[in-house]
Amino acid sequence: MQAQEIEVKGIKNGILVEVKNGDWKTQEKAVLQHIDQNQGFFEGARLVVDVGNRALKSPDLASLRNALSDREIKLWAVLSTSLVTERASQDLGLAIKVDQSMPEPEEDSINSLLEGDEAVFLKRTLRSGHKVKHPGHIVVLGDVNPGAELVAGGNIIVWGKLRGMVHAGAMGDTEAVVCSLDLSPTQIRIADKISVSPPKKGKARPEIAQLEDGQVTARDWSKFTKE
Repeated sequence: MQAQEIEVKGIKNGILVEVKNGDWKTQEKAVLQHIDQNQGFFEGARLVVDVGNRALKSPDLASLRNALSDREIKLWAVLSTSLVTERASQDLGLAIKVDQSMPEPEEDSINSLLEGDEAVFLKRTLRSGHKVKHPGHIVVLGDVNPGAELVAGGNIIVWGKLRGMVHAGAMGDTEAVVCSLDLSPTQIRIADKISVSPPKKGKARPEIAQLEDGQVTARDWSKFTKE
């Protein structure tokens, strides 16, 4: 599967998968393969699939819905410019329109020549049972307690104590990092590499974890910022 065959992004109430042009069966296989390679990110998600102008019938969409259901993913909506596909979606009880709007920037906002990436910002403590997934970066202003879980397509930054499970670069980004004022996660994963934090010794300090030579390593934040 080539990366350009599908595009994944977060929307207000789920995850949107845009399927590029090509034979539907081939592209359906590519979507499922991509999901299988990023199970932790997609598990339990509500999925919106944009199939463009393809004329898909009920059996086609039912097959996709069943395959997603087997992976604990709910097919919520199918977007298409084809009336055939829209009717088939409605017959299966699927939505054919979703809110993809993004907030307009304020007129007096500060202009910047620096490029940025999409992130979700949480100003709260995440407790056991809380699970946050986002295709971009995740920033938490608060603690992440044991039993909480963060899964990000990009970086994870916790301005507090990190004690739960974290997965940065969940869609294969080996350049992703995890930062925290007190980095002691139950489990830390970057791309497809997993590590368990060793017992802390001495006073907690800000640290950053990243992949080095295929291994998850953590070091003092001040040393990283001086490089």
